[in-house]
Amino acid sequence: MDSLLAPIGLAVAAFVSTNIDDVFVLVGFFADKQFRARDVVIGQYLGIGALYVISAAAALISLVIPTAYIGLLGLAPIAIGIKKLYYLRRNDRTETAACIRRPGTSLDVTAVTIANGGDNIAVYTALFAARRAFELSAIGIVFAVMTGLWCVGAHWLVNHRTLGLPIRAQAHRVVPFVLVGLGFLILIRAGTIQLLKLI
Repeated sequence: MDSLLAPIGLAVAAFVSTNIDDVFVLVGFFADKQFRARDVVIGQYLGIGALYVISAAAALISLVIPTAYIGLLGLAPIAIGIKKLYYLRRNDRTETAACIRRPGTSLDVTAVTIANGGDNIAVYTALFAARRAFELSAIGIVFAVMTGLWCVGAHWLVNHRTLGLPIRAQAHRVVPFVLVGLGFLILIRAGTIQLLKLI
């Protein structure tokens, strides 16, 4: 048991430090009427699961993925944000009808989660390096538990008596800008802007 304490502690620290900003993204999704809570939770788990698998594979085969290429994932939240801005510019009746016809899906949440966590791969890969199978399994369980806590915390915040009402009332106006800003931040942090200039 003692041999698991170190990797578990490191897993908690790595998850928290790399997913602080993800809380705000989750709040936006939970507050958005286009997304059902179930789809947000499923999408978040799929996204974190994908990041875990990619990082574990990278650690096992000593794969080095250039950060600039990982940053291309930032295009996903930009695209989703632009789509939401398009509907926001339309009149209320048309926007409402469009939202009913085009509900958000768990895959939208997954895409944003992976894009937002794309730069986490380097951290997770380093954490997974030279770990035994049972340690990787323990880290995976920690990530699953922490993902659940993140979802519960964001959902609680959205439904809070005092804070929840303004969040839910303004989410549809704020979320598109948050997503677009997040996408550009990912592109800039990863150095992908320079990569795109070369294309």
